[in-house]
Amino acid sequence: MTVIGLTGPTGAGKTTALEVLAGFGFEIVDCDALYYHLLRTDGELRQKLANAFGPVFLPDGELNRRALAGRVFSDKKELDKLNAIVFPAMSAAVEQKIRKCSQKGLVIDAVNLIESGMGELCAATVAVTAPPALRLKRIMARDGLPEAQAQARIQAQKPDCWYGRHCTFLLENQLEDRAACREHMRGFFQNLLDTIVEGD
Repeated sequence: MTVIGLTGPTGAGKTTALEVLAGFGFEIVDCDALYYHLLRTDGELRQKLANAFGPVFLPDGELNRRALAGRVFSDKKELDKLNAIVFPAMSAAVEQKIRKCSQKGLVIDAVNLIESGMGELCAATVAVTAPPALRLKRIMARDGLPEAQAQARIQAQKPDCWYGRHCTFLLENQLEDRAACREHMRGFFQNLLDTIVEGD
């Protein structure tokens, strides 16, 4: 079984890449969805968060996302503290999914793939990137944002060169046509899988 890590900035085309990999028979692990599942079901994680940040859970048991975000995104030390709690829990949950996976392979879809250490679980890590102007256009269309807000999202994220330094491969997505983009990605991942098989 092959494990691939997928990451990259918003608007670059990760969703299309995931669709392509699903077509190759890969199980997709959406780490955003997994994180919120763990927040509801992992008692140890919930207790650690409560110990570190106080009453961040609402009476109905749901995380008070606004309160926690207000703490961590204005203070790097607080964000580092949160990540030190969340990343090990996420990695353990992903490792469990890898052990249970019965498909051809598994994709770890994670914004913090490298920072969390989950990239070390992968045979290869791939960052999907795209030109800023194209990302801007996609974000505005997808999220209904004005240009200034969409541009602020782009500027708040890591540059492509960061992904180039930390990921095994960059998948550059410069095609606006969705069908052509999907075909380009299919060729990329077929070559990648062939390389991994040959390496084994």
